[in-house]
Amino acid sequence: MASTSDFRTGMVLMIDGEYYSIVEFQHVKVGRGGAFVRTKLKNFKTDRVVEKTFRGGEKVDEARVERHKMQYLYQEADSLVLMDQETFDQLHVPVEMIGDNLAFLKEGEIIDVLMHGEIPLGVEIPTFVILQVTSTEPGVKGDTVSGATKKAVVETGGEIQVPLFLEEGTMVKVDTRTGEYIERVK
Repeated sequence: MASTSDFRTGMVLMIDGEYYSIVEFQHVKVGRGGAFVRTKLKNFKTDRVVEKTFRGGEKVDEARVERHKMQYLYQEADSLVLMDQETFDQLHVPVEMIGDNLAFLKEGEIIDVLMHGEIPLGVEIPTFVILQVTSTEPGVKGDTVSGATKKAVVETGGEIQVPLFLEEGTMVKVDTRTGEYIERVK
């Protein structure tokens, strides 16, 4: 059990049988009333963010979560096959757990899996990945409007917007949180 005074960003709570991660919290002390804590909680299963208010000093169930480094091996139907880097055990997690980030995940990539006991709660891929552009339209000479971009497909099948000068076969750095092109990698 944890108290509201123990809250910190990233802490995992179990509320009504569901796992939630604290995205944001704020302690509020009003003049005559008691203190309370206003929070934004992200549901691991649905990825929805909900707001919840707790009274000051209220006890909540804290879920002990461990991060395991795992290697993404391959996709099998509607699940991903991951291998623990220490025990070499394989784990199947649903594709929904990784969501849109699957478009930037290469086979062999090392990722973090949040585990509560034997239950996988979430998957975190690296913030930046280096991928090869497999197809894009050629840049047209004279089409040099400042900041102009074109659509490109990377080796994992994800689509990103890249500058006009990039060609097929170029290695690029991509921000997996936003799906944006960061820079060209040599």
